[in-house]
Amino acid sequence: MENNLIRLPERFSERMKNMLGEEYEDFLGAINSVPIYRGVRVNPLKKGAMEAVLEVTGALECIDWCKNGFYADKSVLSGKHPYHVGGLVYFQEPSAMSTVEALGIKEGDFVLDLCAAPGGKATQAAEKLAGSGLLIANEIIQKRAAVLAENIQRMGIKNAVVTNEAPDRLAEKYEAFFDKIIVDAPCSGEGMFRKEPQAVTEWSEEHTLSCSERQKNILSSAFKMLKGGGYLVYSTCTFAPCENEAIAAWVLETYPDTELVPINLSSMSDAVSDWAEGNWDLSGAKRIFPHKSKGEGHFAALFHKKAGASKSCEKNYKCENEHVFRDFEKENLNTKLRGEFISFGDKLFLLPYNLDIDKIRTELAGLFLGICKKGRFEPSHALCLALNAEDFKSCMQTSEPEKFFRGETLLCENKGWTAVLYNGFPIGWGKASEGVLKNHFPKFLRF
Repeated sequence: MENNLIRLPERFSERMKNMLGEEYEDFLGAINSVPIYRGVRVNPLKKGAMEAVLEVTGALECIDWCKNGFYADKSVLSGKHPYHVGGLVYFQEPSAMSTVEALGIKEGDFVLDLCAAPGGKATQAAEKLAGSGLLIANEIIQKRAAVLAENIQRMGIKNAVVTNEAPDRLAEKYEAFFDKIIVDAPCSGEGMFRKEPQAVTEWSEEHTLSCSERQKNILSSAFKMLKGGGYLVYSTCTFAPCENEAIAAWVLETYPDTELVPINLSSMSDAVSDWAEGNWDLSGAKRIFPHKSKGEGHFAALFHKKAGASKSCEKNYKCENEHVFRDFEKENLNTKLRGEFISFGDKLFLLPYNLDIDKIRTELAGLFLGICKKGRFEPSHALCLALNAEDFKSCMQTSEPEKFFRGETLLCENKGWTAVLYNGFPIGWGKASEGVLKNHFPKFLRF
């Protein structure tokens, strides 16, 4: 990007000069000249993914704050590569990977990503859970919730529920329920100016202030859902102190049973606490500046709720179609999947926990297993991607993945439902008969 390509708003520049002092010229140079860094996360839920990806890309530079994150563009490993289609990788802006790393998710946690689309942080959180516990990934806009659900399924995640609700509606249902909460709040997007120049033309001081009020409303709902002893990470991709440090100070003032926990991730700078309201020490919150680190602008603050209640939200379901799947599983899989079976029409899902989702708009009710049709079961694409090669009784390798992704038939000597593999990784289903594999790769995903 050439110098002077981005013309920053005058009031924004004045604020950044006051904030950064002598560093402002370095900051300005970074926004206008430093290459935009692209990142990719390798999915540890896929056995052998790291070795397979590095064999394609060669050695990659690690991202300091994310052990399975690397700097990489799409020139070698594109969105049409079988490893992307099969959920081995997720392309994500490098700075955005810091939020989940700061939260310290452990296996077995109940986690909420409150503003989750398109799914970068939600899928990263699921990687930390390693198939245990529960993840609820929420998005208030339905079209974005659908994209979120698609990414959850592509990454082979079994223990996630995707909801499509306003935060206050979720808070009514899931009070004091979560161990860990991610609030990557809608913001003015100042940190993305060089990546998304249109954000510059939309900027105003009034917009940053309106964003801060919206962020407070979202956090009010989030803290209602946090268990006593739980942790919440708040993040934005803006430089505006009214959306960052001032929000952190507001949290500490509003919730006296909450403390700010220092974030210790390399290459992240201390927060600019002088710009916050009140007398709080906010140095434990962190920023990523583009002139100091290889990433776009980012802010993160980690909070610990020292006291409070813990509640459950369970419901027992009756599902008449469980036996249909169990018959399919016995015949075609080497698994014994566990969870709470639930049906929506002819669609069958496996909830990782008997979670009460009654009257909650739900885009994805756990692992989508497939469709029950008059006693027959047709497995879903999500089920295929959630399993490993050894989980299938019938599978075949293909050296022509592009042909499969176009929906074409393949030659196959198997019979019945067969998992199609590329280099040992499942990429979709086919149904074999008389030497031919009928393609069941989803039509809406075909190239």
